[in-house]
Amino acid sequence: MSWQAYVDQQLVGTGHVTKAAILGHDGSQWAATAGFSVSEGKQLAAQFANPNSAFSEGIKVAGVKYMTIKADQRSIYGKKGAGGCVCVKTNQAILVGMYDENIQPGQCTTVVEKLADYLIENNLNDLAFSCSRWLR
Repeated sequence: MSWQAYVDQQLVGTGHVTKAAILGHDGSQWAATAGFSVSEGKQLAAQFANPNSAFSEGIKVAGVKYMTIKADQRSIYGKKGAGGCVCVKTNQAILVGMYDENIQPGQCTTVVEKLADYLIENNLNDLAFSCSRWLR
């Protein structure tokens, strides 16, 4: 499955994520919902290495600053009004899921965290990354 398929089918396709992106640990964007771009990927990646910075600086995704409600080396959650973001780090990627007022935060969180678990358990990030490098 391509990274774009994970965004379209496993994240946004569930109906519990409004927009999504998959980033590399270097902050580069591998796949995203049409019209959605996370230009702050490097900043976001750095916040996983230093989760306290997410609390002091907030989280910025697609030009919007979110108040941090959780931050550790695996997951960073942000909230702004009735919407928010769920960011989860896997072996090689960072999954970013967004939700709005029509979606419960827990629904979005469950979808993004479960996809991260699946990718980690099946070591798919390492395999996909290795294959993409080999095909270049």
